[in-house]
Amino acid sequence: MREITVSQITEALKKLFIDANRVLPEDLESSIAAASQKETSPIGKAVLCDLCENMNAARELEIPICQDTGMAVVFAEIGQEVHLTGGSFEDAVNEGVRQGYLEGRLRCSVAADPIRRGNTGDNTPAVIHLRLVSGDKLTITAAPKGFGSENMSRIKMFTPSAGVDEIIDFVAETVRAAGGNPCPPVVLGVGIGGDFEKCALLAKQALCRPVSQRNSDPFYIDLEKRMLERVNELNVGPQGFGGLTTALAVNIEQFPTHIAGLPVAVNVGCHVTRHKKITI
Repeated sequence: MREITVSQITEALKKLFIDANRVLPEDLESSIAAASQKETSPIGKAVLCDLCENMNAARELEIPICQDTGMAVVFAEIGQEVHLTGGSFEDAVNEGVRQGYLEGRLRCSVAADPIRRGNTGDNTPAVIHLRLVSGDKLTITAAPKGFGSENMSRIKMFTPSAGVDEIIDFVAETVRAAGGNPCPPVVLGVGIGGDFEKCALLAKQALCRPVSQRNSDPFYIDLEKRMLERVNELNVGPQGFGGLTTALAVNIEQFPTHIAGLPVAVNVGCHVTRHKKITI
């Protein structure tokens, strides 16, 4: 049995959320830079170049890439041989978020009540997804999620009679209806299978996968490619001004489902699709 103190979790999350809000994953940054070279629309090209300058400025000045520093989403995989000491895991996570957002001068955007509103003042509580795995390590992923893109996300409970083309149509229509609202070029996390909530979770997990990493199943690799091509034919373009680059990547995660169902969820991520991981 390996002991990990919850203070280590707090310290790790504080740093993860600060860093994730200031520097994009390297492959995502490279995708935006590459798109700026390939874009044929003059306005779209100019926008992509501005995004590159913004990323460089955020890194150099140590400030957030986007003013919406997101709701704190935390994925944690805890090994069965890990014994957490020194307090509550959930409290430690929220303390890490609190310290990260206050000390990092990140915007606190969490409403204390969904209807009556108010502000919690420190961006807590986090949305926590916890999974027990084998081993003696703890892996934590911090994923700040802005709501300009989150609000554009959708789920549809298809019946098993739905074909692949219908699923592609649903993904493309989600992006078309979103237009410039999610600050394209977007990253799309697509969840297929499970039940209602599992499907949505798969889509969020897909957003935390590197944009350079394709699905492990050749069938879904092809489907990711077809979805990306279809979305980029929409001419929504960078920031909604038109062009070739509406999406940078489509990441699919799938899971077995009920014989009577075929759930599909699309979690839309903006060009600032942030996530950062650490293993303790």
